[in-house]
Amino acid sequence: MLDVLIIGAGVSGVSCALVLGSAKNKPFALDKEIAVIAHQKASSLQNALINNAYGIPAGKLGNEILSESLAQLHKLYPHVSQIEGEKVLSISGEAGNFTIATNKSNYQSKIIVITIGPNNPFLIEGLEAFIEPHQKTPPAKNRIQLRNNDHLVTEGIYVAGVLAGHRSQLAIAAGSGAAVATDILTLWNEGTHSMVHDSVKK
Repeated sequence: MLDVLIIGAGVSGVSCALVLGSAKNKPFALDKEIAVIAHQKASSLQNALINNAYGIPAGKLGNEILSESLAQLHKLYPHVSQIEGEKVLSISGEAGNFTIATNKSNYQSKIIVITIGPNNPFLIEGLEAFIEPHQKTPPAKNRIQLRNNDHLVTEGIYVAGVLAGHRSQLAIAAGSGAAVATDILTLWNEGTHSMVHDSVKK
């Protein structure tokens, strides 16, 4: 049984995983099992050239960010499992006991974070009731979002990035994933608002 399964390893998914992973020494996160399904072939970042994102050198290629961020996650927080080569087909169950079926396996997780793209049709079964037209993309693009309240779709299911209704901007997606991570940390910390910061030792 996983504590959190992140579906998607684009900007918002890996941002969420990095923040959750960095909390490994917090008393409320010591024993948490975290995994990310790193199927990201459809990421819009694959063909991106980044010149306007805070903290990223101008001219950085999007596909480099995708691979380097996963390498960073593995190096710094190897306890966060990376599941490669699998695509999620369906989600069923309820908060605390979800079943996630992929093309190769089944997983159990207490919490799910969905960070895939806003493409229509939406190909994960079990979430049809939450699909609605995207509110911040041109209607001609026929994009969708999952109905949510501050990233929470329903108890135990979060959404981040463009699928949460945000515009397609790298900095927004990264912040969305980090916001979800801090919401989960707060939940684990029995409602006490929680963040994770590193600092240079003096």
